[in-house]
Amino acid sequence: MVQEIETGFERVRRLAEAAGLPETTVGTSYGTPALLVKGKSFVRTKDAETLVVMCALEEKEMLMELDPSLFFETDHYKGWPAMLVRLAIIDDAALTQRLIAAWREKAPKRLAAQFDAASSR
Repeated sequence: MVQEIETGFERVRRLAEAAGLPETTVGTSYGTPALLVKGKSFVRTKDAETLVVMCALEEKEMLMELDPSLFFETDHYKGWPAMLVRLAIIDDAALTQRLIAAWREKAPKRLAAQFDAASSR
């Protein structure tokens, strides 16, 4: 089980690195592997098949409505700016998009602005 979590997390780490998310470090959150920006978790593994991804509540509701097979929540996450993502079925492009959005949720405004300026070049 631990090996499966590490394998899924390795994909998440690789995609975040490829996206060039500044100040991102690997850590843990609730005892599972996580990515942090300036010490704040923006994505973590829930289990071998599920990621917890930070996201604005409005965006969360929209995404869960658009694709409930991919994005969902349990009672524990209702009302919180985080949703669950099925790691096995999300493709790399969609996962990268979610990682960038989650990073922006937790990154300091100045760092996010620098990232956006560098990305638009």
